[in-house]
Amino acid sequence: MRNILLIDDHAVVRKGLKSILEEEFIDITVNEAGTGLDGINQIQACQPEAVVLDISLPDINGLEVLKRIRMDWPKLPVLILSVYGEDQYGVRVMRSGASGYLAKSSAPELLVTALKKLIGGQKYISPELAERLAFNPLKSPDDLSVECLSDREYQVFRKLAAGKTVTEISRELHLSVKTISTHRHHILNKMDMHTNADMVSYAQVRGMVD
Repeated sequence: MRNILLIDDHAVVRKGLKSILEEEFIDITVNEAGTGLDGINQIQACQPEAVVLDISLPDINGLEVLKRIRMDWPKLPVLILSVYGEDQYGVRVMRSGASGYLAKSSAPELLVTALKKLIGGQKYISPELAERLAFNPLKSPDDLSVECLSDREYQVFRKLAAGKTVTEISRELHLSVKTISTHRHHILNKMDMHTNADMVSYAQVRGMVD
């Protein structure tokens, strides 16, 4: 019996994914979690063969969940399924230990293909993402700034670039205003920027914010 865990905060999305998997796999149990912490608890309880993980979650984000999985279950394959395109998170999550990355706009058969690879002990990497990994984006002038950020800094950067204030971000991430301000300071230094407007411009040019 196949055992897959879906971690996504949207019940409609989980229902759709579950339907796709149950139609394709004859013997499968699909467990669901709506938050990162619930997902971690369910991994302990149901011991899935693979995890399908969203990045945007209401408590701890998918990058943090991925880190915890890699620490406690280093061999458990994780497929990141996100609304964000590969160019925004693909390289980052693969380097953090994900076994594959798919955008939610992908065709259903790609999800099935990806999971079959993961269950079979392989990784799922699209040709485009493979090229980005092969050519080491850290050496690219366009990607150097954002790729040099830590996962937490990248998370704060995206929120600042979306126009949110330090106070708003501190509430959303359950961190102090001082901590967010420190992250902002580090982001500006690493990316050789001076103001939030610089971040907004950088993100808009690269399609990182609406």
